[in-house]
Amino acid sequence: MHQAEALDLPFEDRVGLLVDAELALRENLRLKSRLKTAKIRLDACVEDVNLRAPRSLDKTLWSSLCSCQWLMLHQNILISGPTGVGKSYIACALAQKACREGHSSLYQRSSRLFHDLAVAKATGRYNKLLSLISKKALLVIDDFALETLNDEQRRDLLEITDDRYEKSSTIIVSQLPIENWHDTIGDPTIADAILDRVVHNSHRLILKGESMRKSKGPK
Repeated sequence: MHQAEALDLPFEDRVGLLVDAELALRENLRLKSRLKTAKIRLDACVEDVNLRAPRSLDKTLWSSLCSCQWLMLHQNILISGPTGVGKSYIACALAQKACREGHSSLYQRSSRLFHDLAVAKATGRYNKLLSLISKKALLVIDDFALETLNDEQRRDLLEITDDRYEKSSTIIVSQLPIENWHDTIGDPTIADAILDRVVHNSHRLILKGESMRKSKGPK
């Protein structure tokens, strides 16, 4: 009403502009809410991932992952590699892209995830927390397998992977090579059950190279 040039537009065009503005506002609010509940640790986006860094990141696979088609197919991503090669950044960037594409996400370091589950058991909220996790289109578990899981932790992980199998996607990030995850989970039977639900329907990013923090440090 305060823009003189708007009065020169047909009524339908003015209404269209209002509708477009309202849609953009609502989508921005929904995106802001998804990002807040996702608790993504790093301010990362797929457009800022450095593909020139020498860390064996397959450009063709990365381009495919950025489309989020793997999320629609309920596939997983397993990221492994030494400290500092950007594993967490890549995982956070994919989670942020998922939020931008309208998917719900949740980022958790494995130690914090197991701690929250233990607290939920003690307070009677365990089933509620498992239900909340299972409803997320994408779950990111960072710093996985830094130490051998205890019996409670591996049973919690089995519950999570079973709830999400062929229904949603999971990104698991670890310094430990994927072939060593079985031993770190501990119990062979439970390890088989967990990895069977995660590994066979996954894309693998096996990163290599020196720490990127080292290259960014002072000369």
